[in-house]
Amino acid sequence: MYAVFRTEKFDKELIKQFSKEEQRRVENFEKKQLAENPHVGDPLGHMFFREKKVGGKRVYFLIYDDVRAVLMVAVSDKKAQQETIDEIKGRLEDYHEIVKESIKQHGEYGHP
Repeated sequence: MYAVFRTEKFDKELIKQFSKEEQRRVENFEKKQLAENPHVGDPLGHMFFREKKVGGKRVYFLIYDDVRAVLMVAVSDKKAQQETIDEIKGRLEDYHEIVKESIKQHGEYGHP
């Protein structure tokens, strides 16, 4: 089982860009697929960096197999896809720190 965490930016973008129904689909994806087997969706240059299409948009996530965690990092449409991917690649160290801190705060599987 993998812990699934979100960045603040991901939460804000999800609310802004996705309908309530699409948000539910993302939540189901997190709970039912990512927690069990996060190696789904399309890899983006690295096996640990992936995207999943939801409707006409994409959600981006990073997989940390060493600590069995997934970090949901961004949302975009096709138009902003490459810009979003480049931004994420430039912040990989920051995201690793966020995951380590999230595990400290919420426990190994995302539970207090």
